[in-house]
Amino acid sequence: MRKLFTIHYTLFVSMALLLMACTETVGDAKQEAAQPRIYPDYTGVTIPVNIAPLCFNMADETVLRIDAVVTDSHGGSLHAQGEESVDFDLDEWHGLLAQNRGDSLSVVVSAKYEDGWHTYKPFSIYVSPDSIDYGLCYRLIEPGYEVWSKMGIYERDLSSFEEQPLIENTQFEGCVNCHSFNRADPKDMSLHIRGPHGATLLRKDYGPVTAYNTRTDHTLGLCVYPYWHPSGRYIAYSTNTTNQLFHSAGKNRVEVFDTASDLQVYDVEKNELLLSPLLKQDSVYETYPVFSADGRSLYYCAARALPEGSHQLDSIRYNLCRIDFNPETGTFGDQIETVVDAVSQQKSVSFPRPSYDGRFLCYTLSDYGQFSIWHHEADLWLLDLATGESLPMDGANSKDTESFHNWSTNSRWLVVSSRRDDGLFTRPYFCHVDKEGNVTKAFMLPQRNPRQFYRGRFMSFNVPDFITAPTRFDSRQATQAINNEYRKNFGVR
Repeated sequence: MRKLFTIHYTLFVSMALLLMACTETVGDAKQEAAQPRIYPDYTGVTIPVNIAPLCFNMADETVLRIDAVVTDSHGGSLHAQGEESVDFDLDEWHGLLAQNRGDSLSVVVSAKYEDGWHTYKPFSIYVSPDSIDYGLCYRLIEPGYEVWSKMGIYERDLSSFEEQPLIENTQFEGCVNCHSFNRADPKDMSLHIRGPHGATLLRKDYGPVTAYNTRTDHTLGLCVYPYWHPSGRYIAYSTNTTNQLFHSAGKNRVEVFDTASDLQVYDVEKNELLLSPLLKQDSVYETYPVFSADGRSLYYCAARALPEGSHQLDSIRYNLCRIDFNPETGTFGDQIETVVDAVSQQKSVSFPRPSYDGRFLCYTLSDYGQFSIWHHEADLWLLDLATGESLPMDGANSKDTESFHNWSTNSRWLVVSSRRDDGLFTRPYFCHVDKEGNVTKAFMLPQRNPRQFYRGRFMSFNVPDFITAPTRFDSRQATQAINNEYRKNFGVR
């Protein structure tokens, strides 16, 4: 026993000495009047109490070493140092955040260059008492245009750096997209497969996956852009005839547009599509349907269809509209309301997302069209559903594209798809929205060594959505369903 204790003690001392040897003392540092330029920019951000450590690099890549000390007003502290990035201990980080819920932390950064150490003016990080959901689910896809390569759907634990695939297209030939959950609850899930083995996969209550053929004689084509009804009984879909073209000049290199689109709602229990003539008008492009928080309204985007033969894509502009929906009978109202008249402003709405508490609706506003991910002018706007007032989300927006987004289940956090990092790849950012609609500065999804991670992964994060727990997705069973020729057909009421 004594020999075993001696071995363990010796190992402990050796590890401690090794850590001490790897850490330099910040001495004779030049005091800088400015705050540090770090990557990602975490200065002055508001973060959830349960988020993963905000590890960072210096924006200046000539740095030789980085040192960071995080302190609170109670005497607590956290220290990290590294050559490329600061990597905070996971348990110590969460302990410090838990002790400072609803309070601010102060971060002092020092950087070593050829001329020695420089210590910068401290910056603060506010720890919100509002937690964030367990994880994030997203598609990783290369920024291609006409063909797909390797891609998959992945889930990430937001309190750590753990990421795992749900399903990858190396298991079959095709494209995976349009993953959707019922208010971030992974037990109810929809997933589209495109290509030779095309299907829509549906799962209820963590049950087995069923492969459906969503094309019918009464609709334009396959169902896409799913959004679950809060009851879990219905899923809103659009059917779209979609095209894309490439600009030879200008700021937007790719244009994705519809030449026809309609809406329908799928009754999961009765295996029937519910249709309304008001949502199937040839003179109108309807797309991006979402249910209201109470499930009694259907919001969507609508544009006047182009005359046949017209190619003036920059004249296609969408308003935000609403129609009543009765979940007891599965029927629609007889009137369409224009909620946001973007067309009168020479603008276009896409990706409406109501908060789950029924207070707000976030949408993307761009110059025209409905596929805003390729529009560098696209920004997020917040609609107050109580007053009808819309305001730009300045804290979340940047000089580049802000496009797709989703709410956390407590309606306090938004995950935002943005191209602000390099103008090419879409990264997930998070911002806090309080009960009055105040929006904080957005921060990038944390990684252990952010620059190394994002530079080494030539993939865009596509359609990020929160999940409240691990998805428990059986990729083997799903692959068997995909590769099997059987498809269950949708009925139509």
